[in-house]
Amino acid sequence: MTNFDQPHFQDDDKAREYLEAIRWPNGPVCPHCGVIGGHYQLQGKAHRVGVWKCKDCREQFTVTVGTVFERSHIPLHTWMQAVFLLCSSKKGMSSKQLERTLDVTYKTAWFMSHRLREAIKPNGGGLLGGNGGTVEADETYIMKKHNRRTKDEFTSKNAVFSLVERNGAARSFHVPDVTGKTLKTKLFQYASPTARIMTDEATQYKRIKGHFAGHETVNHSAFEYSRGNAHTNTVEGFFSIFKRGIYGVYQHVSTQHLGRYSTEFDFRYTYRERKVNVNGRWQKLGFDDVERMNVALTGISGKRLTYRRTNA
Repeated sequence: MTNFDQPHFQDDDKAREYLEAIRWPNGPVCPHCGVIGGHYQLQGKAHRVGVWKCKDCREQFTVTVGTVFERSHIPLHTWMQAVFLLCSSKKGMSSKQLERTLDVTYKTAWFMSHRLREAIKPNGGGLLGGNGGTVEADETYIMKKHNRRTKDEFTSKNAVFSLVERNGAARSFHVPDVTGKTLKTKLFQYASPTARIMTDEATQYKRIKGHFAGHETVNHSAFEYSRGNAHTNTVEGFFSIFKRGIYGVYQHVSTQHLGRYSTEFDFRYTYRERKVNVNGRWQKLGFDDVERMNVALTGISGKRLTYRRTNA
């Protein structure tokens, strides 16, 4: 965590300069026509600080145009604090926690957190397990809001299917069911044909070996949890963090927004900091909290999100 003593957490002008450096490393980019560089900043009392004018289309813009921050009445430095909190909290940051920490209303905190979850959604990206990597696949269930009228254990739960690349990224999906058709569709769409797939022995995963470089299973019903390199311990570890966050921090997540919450956990896992043993010495790899925040800020373009009510 941080005590927010950095200038971009305290001052809007510094926050704007920080965001400009992250979004525009090669100079301002016009959000209207896409031209990079050569723009000029408008000066004088008649113009707000940070307003640019495009040399080509002549439109005016700021660094927040086309982002989740556009037209927000929340100070930009407060947004920077929210981004850092969401990116650095391993099990998430609830709207009530944001409300207290940022001294904003619950409604504002809820809007901010969902806009930021939208911002960190992956923009395409490569397939998992490329170049012969290993991808573990598994499904889990998250309790829906209590419904006394149903006695069916599984209709009271939401299914989440996750693909976790060893030493790599995670991708999770709120799926309508866990049939072979549904899970295979996600596997074929997001895992590379060169990947080696690891699953349990559920029937949904049968006959997928021909689509990938390999497919190995472990038989959990026979208390087999690993066999050489074959295991699903990585994805199960991811689920452990995911569920501790959902039940311990957020406590209740609606069916409508479950996919966005799972994306939040995917993001922090994918851009995590981890230790690896290299020739007998432990080294840190990956992203620290500040670097993870900067990655989030690079993905805010074109993802404005508005809500009229706080139906979390």
